[in-house]
Amino acid sequence: MNERIKEYNDKMQKSYDFLKEDLASIRAGRANPHVLDKIKVDYYGTPTPLQQVGNVSVPEARIIQIAPWDKTLIKDIEKAIMTSDLGITPSNDGAVIRLVFPELTEERRKQLAKDIRKKGEDAKVAVRNVRRDGNDALKKLKGSDVSEDEINDLNDELQKVTDKFIKDIDAAVEEKNKEVMTV
Repeated sequence: MNERIKEYNDKMQKSYDFLKEDLASIRAGRANPHVLDKIKVDYYGTPTPLQQVGNVSVPEARIIQIAPWDKTLIKDIEKAIMTSDLGITPSNDGAVIRLVFPELTEERRKQLAKDIRKKGEDAKVAVRNVRRDGNDALKKLKGSDVSEDEINDLNDELQKVTDKFIKDIDAAVEEKNKEVMTV
């Protein structure tokens, strides 16, 4: 890959990676520990990711279990989960916290599918904006020591990279939609 195109490839990769993280945090009916990735717990005055204050496991298909290493954190963990946008009420038995995920309704599945498509479209727009920036930078090379044919080749290479990422985004969105609709 040409060095001039590599910069734009890296930016497109970041957009794709952000989409993948975003899609992983969408709960699709079965318990997925990634829905807890953005939750921070107040750990001695410091906001700390939930995964760093306890063991997160999935003992059953629709249950996430959190076993804090410090039992005094149970109330803080429950509070962090309650204030998040997860929409699930935690229950604890004094030693572990359980999150029971209800079955998704048909209406909720359709809403999730719509949200997933929107996130995919946003990612495609971000990739296309990177392509536009790349094309603008390549246009500025005209009149320099770079030939017209070389600029056209770079534009073609940038378009191929863009097409690859758009295809990958479509595949990720399709995969997540299947997961939401078949649970």
